[in-house]
Amino acid sequence: MHECLVSGVVKLLRCKWLSDEHQSISKDMTRVLATGTFDIPHPGHLFYLSQASALGDELHVIVARASMIKHKPKPILPDEHRLLMVQALAVVDHAVLGSETDIFEPLHEIMPDIIALGFDQHFDAGDLERGLADRGFDTKVVRIRGSNSDRLCSTRRIIDRILEMNKI
Repeated sequence: MHECLVSGVVKLLRCKWLSDEHQSISKDMTRVLATGTFDIPHPGHLFYLSQASALGDELHVIVARASMIKHKPKPILPDEHRLLMVQALAVVDHAVLGSETDIFEPLHEIMPDIIALGFDQHFDAGDLERGLADRGFDTKVVRIRGSNSDRLCSTRRIIDRILEMNKI
C-alpha cells in the first residue's frame, strides 16, 4: 500500500513538472482553439479538428456542456463521454469541458492565438472577434471553409439514419 502511495505521488509530481515544462515551451507556440458539441463523433469532427490543428502548433478543444447549448437539440451523449472521445483523438493536444455559465471563461486559461470555427457553427466570426477584443483577448477568428461531404458526417444525419434503419 505504501509503495502505491509513493508511486502515485511521484507520478503526480512528474505530471505537474511536465505540465509546467509544457506551459513554458508552449508560450512561443501558436495556440489554436476549436469548440463544439462533438456529439456522436464522426469523420466531419475529425476533419474540422485536423484543419484547425493545421493553423498552429497546439490544438486546444472546448467541448460544450449540454447546459450551455441553446441553438440546437441537446446532445445524446453526456458531457464527460464527449470530452473523453475528443481527448482520445491524436490531433488534439488538450481538451476541456466548457464553462457552465460563460463561454469565454476557459479562454483565460487557454489564451488562444486563433479560434477556428467550423463551417456550420452558428457564431459570426466578426462579432466573436469583437467580443474577444472587448474582453482583452488578442485572438484571430478563422472559419474552416471546407467540410467532409460524406452523408454521415453530421450527427443529425447519423441519428436520422439510425431512425430510418429501425423505422422509428
